[in-house]
Amino acid sequence: PKTDIVFLKVHKSASSTVMNILFRFGETHNLTFAFPSGGGNQLFYPNHFLAKFVQGFSPQSPQRFNILCHHMRFLQPEVEKVVSRSAIYFSILRNPVQLMESSFAYYKGASAFSRAHSLEEFLSQPYHFYDPTSSDRHYARNLMTFDFGFNPDGDVSAERVRHMLNAIEASFDLLLISEYFDESMVLLKETLCWDLDSVVSFPLNIRDSRTKSQLSDAIVEKIKDWNRLDWEIYTHFNRTFWERIHRDIGRERMQREVQALRERQAELARTCLQGTGSVAPKDIKDSSLRPLQHGSAKILGYNLKQGLDEETELKCRRLVTPELQYSSALYKRQFPQKLP
Repeated sequence: PKTDIVFLKVHKSASSTVMNILFRFGETHNLTFAFPSGGGNQLFYPNHFLAKFVQGFSPQSPQRFNILCHHMRFLQPEVEKVVSRSAIYFSILRNPVQLMESSFAYYKGASAFSRAHSLEEFLSQPYHFYDPTSSDRHYARNLMTFDFGFNPDGDVSAERVRHMLNAIEASFDLLLISEYFDESMVLLKETLCWDLDSVVSFPLNIRDSRTKSQLSDAIVEKIKDWNRLDWEIYTHFNRTFWERIHRDIGRERMQREVQALRERQAELARTCLQGTGSVAPKDIKDSSLRPLQHGSAKILGYNLKQGLDEETELKCRRLVTPELQYSSALYKRQFPQKLP
């Protein structure tokens, strides 16, 4: 199994669920994490990543960490200072149309969105609301482009897009697609030589579907146009994702693997969870399992079954612990002498 991993946690792209998978694997295999110094939950985002942002990094004793997975703005020469040269680099992408709809709800407080009553209003005259010089502009335009380290307001010439795609391909071993999450996890499992149980998950940091808005065709086209760089990244790597599946796994085996993954997740849900799955924040009984609520989004969580044996309880709890609580617990474990 591969234990040296860089995960670029792109915003609003099922990345909290992937992070939980990495947290669980790291915890059970006693691996070290490149935590934000001081135990925060982002690596001084939205600044480009610097090695000095990592707790315990020192240029004099270049300690390498196994897993780098907290939010950052990618800058490979600095990342290489804190992880092994053999680390596997991967990320996950999301259709920019759904990404923008999600960002508008989740980052409603961002300067570009705060005065717009709806996404439609924002897109009808974006430059009325959007200021390219504001420090939080990236939430409102080409968010994936920004997270990968590029300029979200850059021009969209064919040459520049090609340069950007080539740079991403040169840095990353694997790009997953959140719309095909189960297929992505099978591909991740194969790439990292992990077993099935290491990539099972319950969806984390997800919104109540009642807070999601339906988008007209006209709005969809406006979103693609406004996020043209993200659209180019997504369509290119969606294509290479399927090419890779055909080449390395094949359709039939992929279907069998996805089936096995879903059956295992259903079995774990029956073992671990009360009721049928995720519940509204007000219905989560254990306060330590309540996810952070943000913007106008309602973030769902889980209730564990009562009376589980100790080992099962621990396994189930790891699966449903929200990102901030899990990160904090792992930080305390790795740096017992420091208080986050």
